[in-house]
Amino acid sequence: MIETLLSFALATSVLSISPGPDNIFVLTQSIVNGRKFGLATVIGLISGCLVHTTLLAFGVSAVIKASESLYTGIKIFGAVYLLYLAYKVYKTDASIMVSKENAPKKSTSQLFKQGFIMNVLNPKVSIFFLAFFPGFLYSETINTVTQFYVLGFIFMFVSFIIFFLIAILAGSISKKIKSNTNIGFYLKWIQIIVFILIAVFILL
Repeated sequence: MIETLLSFALATSVLSISPGPDNIFVLTQSIVNGRKFGLATVIGLISGCLVHTTLLAFGVSAVIKASESLYTGIKIFGAVYLLYLAYKVYKTDASIMVSKENAPKKSTSQLFKQGFIMNVLNPKVSIFFLAFFPGFLYSETINTVTQFYVLGFIFMFVSFIIFFLIAILAGSISKKIKSNTNIGFYLKWIQIIVFILIAVFILL
């Protein structure tokens, strides 16, 4: 149980560090508007994860009760989707673009709302949760809804810490990215490896 949760937390932390629209958005807003505004964006994004966790917890738990083979199908779908994500990352440019031009100044409440809406209305987040979470259910005795919420809160906590650090250290992170062109390459391949490892973990 503990090993599974630690593996989940580790995978979440690596995926949160890897460059994507959410952490690049947090980084840009922190540079343009300041740390407080970056943190408002982070809280909005993380709050949206609670909606996806709730949908997943009750939806997949119902599937598990209805059919074990259907649940196995969901896990196979999850593994295939993660391999697809690894391929998508492989095909993308390794460079990380941090542009201030498309980040107009907004209030903290506006950035919170934007982060929340960005997350909740993004179907890719729902699909990712569906692919990622079921493989890390850790107990045959604890209610599956409870397990999904535990995983959801671990995901939110770890992601919050990573995004919080990105917001606080925005200036230095931005300088590091601009001064070291290899960072994007390393993060790209770490992300690919993690996606593949999680897919194999889910299948096995």
